[in-house]
Amino acid sequence: MAAVLRLVNRTSLKYAMGQQFYAFSSTSKAKSQADVQTAKTLPKRVKIVEVGPRDGLQNEKTIVPTETKIQLIDLLSESGLSVIEATSFVSPKWVPQMADQLEVMKGISRKPGVSYPVLTPNLKGFRAAVQAGAAEVAIFGAASELFSKKNINCSVDESLQRFDEVMKAAKEAGVPVRGYVSCVLGCPYEGKVAPDKVAYVAGRLYSMGCYEISLGDTIGVGTPGSMAEMLEAVSREVPVHALAVHCHDTYGQALANILVALQMGVSVVDSSVAGLGGCPYAQGASGNVATEDVVYMLHGLGIQTGVDLPKLMDAGTFICRSLNRRTSSKVAQAACKL
Repeated sequence: MAAVLRLVNRTSLKYAMGQQFYAFSSTSKAKSQADVQTAKTLPKRVKIVEVGPRDGLQNEKTIVPTETKIQLIDLLSESGLSVIEATSFVSPKWVPQMADQLEVMKGISRKPGVSYPVLTPNLKGFRAAVQAGAAEVAIFGAASELFSKKNINCSVDESLQRFDEVMKAAKEAGVPVRGYVSCVLGCPYEGKVAPDKVAYVAGRLYSMGCYEISLGDTIGVGTPGSMAEMLEAVSREVPVHALAVHCHDTYGQALANILVALQMGVSVVDSSVAGLGGCPYAQGASGNVATEDVVYMLHGLGIQTGVDLPKLMDAGTFICRSLNRRTSSKVAQAACKL
């Protein structure tokens, strides 16, 4: 960890993360015609949905102290992120790491303009989340039948039926709901997942009332080609402005897949600070794409995020120290060597 945490002086880091450092990830002022054409296809602004405190920490074998989780969320709030997934209202029996959800929701310092959604798999979880002060929730399904049965013990259609009561309760309470679809580019049990199946599940969630659908490459097997094929199918059922991508970097394809999604009109990207969260189906593989790397790429493309990269890296440094591990962010690793 020592090598990872030897951060340079903040002033020099801010300078490094400025326009001159971005020369490595962007072109010179004299853009070619091709560059101009590419820029026209990219969104001007991208919303980052930070999933580190929930999706990133939930698989940690050692229980992370509640105060550490709270401090991580507070640091992320100071970085300019507008959406930070805080915790999950699932049974502690199934996800012990999230057993302190009430304490986390009570302890965080909520920053104006920042949303702190939580995962709620059923009506009981939804009610507990709302009582704890959650103003937004998320539900999750899968595009794979086998994954759905092994993960939540029911078929895809049965899972959608279960969510119906959550959606009705959320509508009555005026709580917005985000929908997740797992295994959109591959399943650890079924292999390749048909794009039409992904489109079906995403379309159902959207028609039920989810304002946004996050498409997750759960095991990180996707490539730019399969990402484009899947998004083409899904966009026939769900407007592109209501889509997000959630990429894992197991095979090192996450940033390339995100770029393809941006070129196809997607402007919401899920990511995890320091690349928290492994892939339980690929031993030793990396998990969520690092938020630092996504922000660096987006800024290099001239896309606004509202995120202060040095402050984001401070949050990454904090949690890596707390977990006594090396960051998975390539940008953070490189910055330590400047």
